[in-house]
Parts: sequence; C-alpha cells; structure tokens
Amino acid sequence: MVRVSTVTLVVHESRSLKDKRQALKSVIGKVKNRFNVSIAEVADNDSWQRATLGIAAVGNDRAFVNSVLDKTLSFIEGPHLAEVTDSTIEMMNL
Repeated sequence: MVRVSTVTLVVHESRSLKDKRQALKSVIGKVKNRFNVSIAEVADNDSWQRATLGIAAVGNDRAFVNSVLDKTLSFIEGPHLAEVTDSTIEMMNL
C-alpha cells in the first residue's frame, strides 16, 4: 500500500525565497524525523509565499499508512508555521 499526498501551503511570514526555504526546511526536517515519510517541495518553487509539498508513505497495513499521513497533515497544520490551503490524497495498492 502506497499513499501519496500533496499539500499546498502559504508561508505568511515569508518575505523572500530565502525565508520560504528556511521555513520549509524546518517543516520538512521535523516531518521526516517524526513520521519517517518521504517529503519534498514539488511545485511553486519560485513563489515566495506559496509551496506545494509531496508526501509519501509505504506499508503493508492500509490503516497504518492512512494514519501516518493523517497525523502528518495534522502536524503540519499544528505549529502554525504555514497555512494549509489544499491537500490531495492518492492511494495505490501494489
């Protein structure tokens, strides 16, 4: 079971690409360390207040994979480092 999610964020405190990348580096690092998922910026690279992250989780238990990405999304919304404006989910059975 593979679950892939895209999350669109607005980084309100960002005044430049450098600010945005610094905030995203923090979010990405915290998510990787806490949830053991793959995460990267996948779109809106040149926008200084908007970012799209791709997140993937893999496992053999559907409920576990769903739980991991649900908790990941809640965690990203929690610290108020960025506002989540959109998210999509795609599941693949392999």
